[in-house]
Amino acid sequence: MLKVDRPKTLKENALESLRDAITKGVLKPGERLVERSLCDSMAVSRTVVRECIRHLESEWLIEGIPNAGFVVAQINREEVKEIYQIRSMLECAAVQSCAVNATPTTIEKLRELNASISDHLQNEDVLEALKETTEFYHIIFTTGGKNVSWALVERLNGRISRLRALTLSSSERKTRGPANLSSMVDAIERGDAQSAHDLCAQHLEQAAKIALKVI
Repeated sequence: MLKVDRPKTLKENALESLRDAITKGVLKPGERLVERSLCDSMAVSRTVVRECIRHLESEWLIEGIPNAGFVVAQINREEVKEIYQIRSMLECAAVQSCAVNATPTTIEKLRELNASISDHLQNEDVLEALKETTEFYHIIFTTGGKNVSWALVERLNGRISRLRALTLSSSERKTRGPANLSSMVDAIERGDAQSAHDLCAQHLEQAAKIALKVI
């Protein structure tokens, strides 16, 4: 059957708006979330706002402070290191497995997404670049048969996107990032699993160094 995209619900739109505001840094780490202000700015009910807050808390983007309500979660240097260590273990294994299983259709889709990511970055549209980067890796994980690993990555994607947004503030990363992904796709297309693994590791190592500088 043909896929038909359903319209987003009010809660889904509000959740996406809040998540994007945190990812872009419009809502700063440590900033208190005031329900009434959020209701007014997004034109939604307090019930919707509370549901969004609970959801974002489960993604570790928001944290509850006793007697103070909810604030945008902080990310410290040790957490940054740990997140990149986890990403390296999961993503490098996925890229390696993808190189064994990729089809020409997979390669074509990865190249299309990477070209679009590059265009969005050059146009300063970081949020769209982040969303397409998530789709890029989703294809890699599912092609590699790493569905359990992808479920784990999805749990971290909120914080991963925050760190990606930080690293992409570097002008060098806007060009080097897509170039690194392109090299990974080249290795996947050749079926060179070890090179794909190593290129992924180098890409993440570069990103971690930038994140630790700007955090």
